[in-house]
Amino acid sequence: MKYRAAIFDLDGTLLDSLQDLADSVNQVLKSQGLPVHEVEKYKYYVGNGMYNLVMRTLPPDKREESYIKYCETLVKKEYGKRWADTTKPYEGIPELLNKFISLKFKLAVLSNKPHEFTQLIVKKLLPQWKFDVVFGERQGIPRKPDPAGALEIAQIFGVPPKEFLYFGDSGTDMTTAKAAGMFAVGVLWGFRTADELLESGADILIEKPADILKFIQIT
Repeated sequence: MKYRAAIFDLDGTLLDSLQDLADSVNQVLKSQGLPVHEVEKYKYYVGNGMYNLVMRTLPPDKREESYIKYCETLVKKEYGKRWADTTKPYEGIPELLNKFISLKFKLAVLSNKPHEFTQLIVKKLLPQWKFDVVFGERQGIPRKPDPAGALEIAQIFGVPPKEFLYFGDSGTDMTTAKAAGMFAVGVLWGFRTADELLESGADILIEKPADILKFIQIT
């Protein structure tokens, strides 16, 4: 199979953003007089949108919808102050993106992070590379693992789904890729485990970005 396009998850795949996300939520929890969480726990809190991130970090007796939405607003404001404090591309990502661009791949980002943050972060932290489409969570469009966003990107690109590589670090990403008919590349440098990725349908697991070049025919 010859691949012509790639979709990347953002947090845990392109960018190591865990510390900034954890610091933002913990600051809000602290301001509300609630327990904070260790950074490592956020590997399992993130991935399904800001609302779910906030809900998972709140004590069970504080999970009324109105309060979750209130804290979500606070987290978005806090994250807006600190999203670039420590967040940076993972080692090997710049070289992989350079390789794909040299091969004339069409590139996209598909994240469950709020759309405005996704676009801002890609623009500011990955400015050297041209992503043809950058989508975060958008109103009216189901978030991952629904394949709607991935299939929309395929339609925009005019590339059949089977010619896409889909990179992600979570079961949500692998489920999205398989539902869209794309080749699911599970990355092991991110937030989740190999078992989760395989159980969710990963076609291949890679330990570092350059590993994909060894296994997939892209030229």
